[in-house]
Amino acid sequence: MLGPAGDPIYVGKSVRVRGRLLSYFRADRGEKAAEIIAYAHRIEWDYVPNEFAAVLREFRLIRRWRPAFNVEHKRKRAVCFVKVPQETAPRLLVTGQLQDDGATYLGPLQGIDRVRRAVRDLANLLELRDCPAKTPLRLGDQGDLFGAAYPPLCVRAELRRCLAPCAAGCTESQYLDRLAMALAFLDGDSDEPLSLFQRRQAQAVERWQFEYAAELEERATRLIGVRNELARVRGSMAALSCVYDVPGHDGDDRWYVLNGGRVQDEMEAPRSVSARRLALRRVRRQLQRPASLRHAGADAIAEMLLVMRWFRRRPEEQARLMAPDGTAEERRIA
Repeated sequence: MLGPAGDPIYVGKSVRVRGRLLSYFRADRGEKAAEIIAYAHRIEWDYVPNEFAAVLREFRLIRRWRPAFNVEHKRKRAVCFVKVPQETAPRLLVTGQLQDDGATYLGPLQGIDRVRRAVRDLANLLELRDCPAKTPLRLGDQGDLFGAAYPPLCVRAELRRCLAPCAAGCTESQYLDRLAMALAFLDGDSDEPLSLFQRRQAQAVERWQFEYAAELEERATRLIGVRNELARVRGSMAALSCVYDVPGHDGDDRWYVLNGGRVQDEMEAPRSVSARRLALRRVRRQLQRPASLRHAGADAIAEMLLVMRWFRRRPEEQARLMAPDGTAEERRIA
């Protein structure tokens, strides 16, 4: 639907375009459809070969033009990442933006407040620092000619709730071991932080500190939720580096090359052995480099989440996914 200046005011999709358009003209006054028609000066439509193509095109047009009457896809979804910057004693941070700064990013995750609380709980549990990046560090293995003592620079360090790399409270290797424990937990390779929570919870119960024990249980549950969400994202990105073979209207079958959940290429499905061989060569060339979110913008991340949601809501479509060599294999998108 185009406005008086030719700019899109609404973008939609339908399997039956004629019936969908008639519903707008038949809408009662006060309904959103009637309001759209009142502002529309011209209507244009395109035909695409399948529903996946329609979903993808609708999403991209809305993200590009931000039509006034569209709601879905227009607003930027609030996603965040767990960030580990390149530092002598790296911190665990939560950020809403990806930067090409050499840091490690885990995600994307939704619910920035929930993720911040979980990451803060994990940092506090493992006594990782949360001070500003410019805080001077005095690690225990940094020799001092005069044997000077360095006072802690924050309350956490004074209360021994931090390893205190600012006051020679630990060596660099000791700090990095704790950080590795945190990352192993987030990667699903270790349950040590949960064991620490359980031991503290048992001690709290022995001391009849039931409110504190319940709080520890809540923290552990929050941490498990973030770890499980990270595992789902990693699994989906790995599973969605493949070819999506989609039958189209009137024989217009398509191959969509997915790399980490993003549509990297689209081509006509090959109809002969030689054409298939050439197409697979093209696919393998495009999937040589693993998917990375380092240079991905907000629109690319939103498209990746859209594709993941498509397969979650239509599990039967996962049977149409092919490996880069053209073989069918079972892939699970959580």
